[in-house]
Amino acid sequence: MIAGTLQTDPRSGGIKKSSGVKVLPEVAETWAKIRDDRNMEVDWLIAGYVAGSKTDITVVASGAGGPSACAAALPDGEPVFGGCRMSNGRFQGFYYVSENTSSMKKGRASMHKNGVLNVLEGRDGEIDMKPGYVE
Repeated sequence: MIAGTLQTDPRSGGIKKSSGVKVLPEVAETWAKIRDDRNMEVDWLIAGYVAGSKTDITVVASGAGGPSACAAALPDGEPVFGGCRMSNGRFQGFYYVSENTSSMKKGRASMHKNGVLNVLEGRDGEIDMKPGYVE
């Protein structure tokens, strides 16, 4: 191992493994609409698991109204990922799990977090989204 590199770093000879998450195209398509300055119909999205799937991610909600509207739409008991256009024009991502989410779902979602948020190109940070969030 080369000093300072992880086992998954190609320089160390390790094999980089995928988390196994499959983000469906509608997530990237909805995010592209959010990033489009001409579009005022949607400025946030919430992505979650397709019903009955442990790996497929789709858009479960989207809309306008900013981060507070997004926070009001967060589901209870299911892990979700998403992104918002902030009032200052920046784009932020988030990962949210409620207290009522099972430990197995929390663990699986935490392993998929980076894979999902990487689809949200152009975001420049992460916010601590939760019910009642106010920008």
